[in-house]
Amino acid sequence: MLVCSVAGAEEFKTKAKSAFLIDYDSGTEIFAKNADILMPPSSMIKLMTLAVLFDELKAGNITLDTRFPVGENADYNRPEWYPASKICLVAGQDISVRDLILGLIVLSGGDASMVIAEKLGGTEIAFTAMMQKKARSIGMEQSTFGNASGLPDPNNLMTSRELAILAEHLITDYPDLYPMFATKRFEFNEHKTDWCKEWGRTHTVNYNKLLFNMRGADGLKTGHTSDGGYGMVASAKVGGRRLIGVINGFNGKGHEALAAEMKKLLEYGFATTSSKTFFQPGDAVAEIPVWYGKEKTVIATVEKPFTITFHKDSGLKGVRVLARYDEPVPAPVYTGTKVGEIVAEKYGKVVARAPLVTKNDVKKVRFLGRAIENIKVMLGLQ
Repeated sequence: MLVCSVAGAEEFKTKAKSAFLIDYDSGTEIFAKNADILMPPSSMIKLMTLAVLFDELKAGNITLDTRFPVGENADYNRPEWYPASKICLVAGQDISVRDLILGLIVLSGGDASMVIAEKLGGTEIAFTAMMQKKARSIGMEQSTFGNASGLPDPNNLMTSRELAILAEHLITDYPDLYPMFATKRFEFNEHKTDWCKEWGRTHTVNYNKLLFNMRGADGLKTGHTSDGGYGMVASAKVGGRRLIGVINGFNGKGHEALAAEMKKLLEYGFATTSSKTFFQPGDAVAEIPVWYGKEKTVIATVEKPFTITFHKDSGLKGVRVLARYDEPVPAPVYTGTKVGEIVAEKYGKVVARAPLVTKNDVKKVRFLGRAIENIKVMLGLQ
């Protein structure tokens, strides 16, 4: 769906270097500040690590109970993990995919990222190529990856807009897994050393404090480095409507301040804008004539809910929704074939558009039927 901006969104102010806010259903941009500037994503990069892992789960190659081995590079004794967030793993042990996911989401476990990278990619460098390929496949054209954890690396660069694209992908394409992002507390029960057991006892609460202080918040991930500041990719669903927000380069005092800033951004979006869904997938948007078809027409529908977002001050005044297509559609017609587009205009300006696709198959008539159709046309009966 075309992403457009909502008038009036410039009223919001933030000290973060970059911020972005969209309506999940319509894709409409509600607020943007330096949204296309590449910046270090810190631990928000782990969302891409999870996306690659989720693809393996979705394909059935692994399950949540599959166990991955912990290699030397993920051992908590390595210097890079001393100051970093971690589950606290020891080389030689193994860990379930479920615990890896929760360790990434709740504890921001850099060691968990390494375990995933080495199991799925063989090496972390090879895994970053998988991350890059995945990013391009979902429309993230600028992001680059130097590692799977978000530890400082010159190749770890993402934009706030592309982090929002990634969040939308995680919410839409993995509905069975996305609820794990709302987990507030995780206790890992398989620590192998006394030091790690003590670490685990005191590290159980999600760094995403928005889950604790905003109604409807259900994900996704925070990040922090001393150079890049604090960042967060967040989503909240209130009254059946979902918004996705991104903040990066925020220099507030800790994760509580970060959550407060994100809450202001999301609440601004809910308070000043509204949305209306005109069509759901399967709804008959148009009935289009079919040429040489066993059926005279085919129903056109939408692939996703067709929703527009608007500023509450202006409402729906001046909005009209149009279905645009060429007719007739030549048979055979297959379900899901693009046959046109649906467009929402406000005072003549396009504010949203999405593909029109066929709802059903229409087979082609045999030769005799086509001859009869031609005769009808020649006689002006068609």
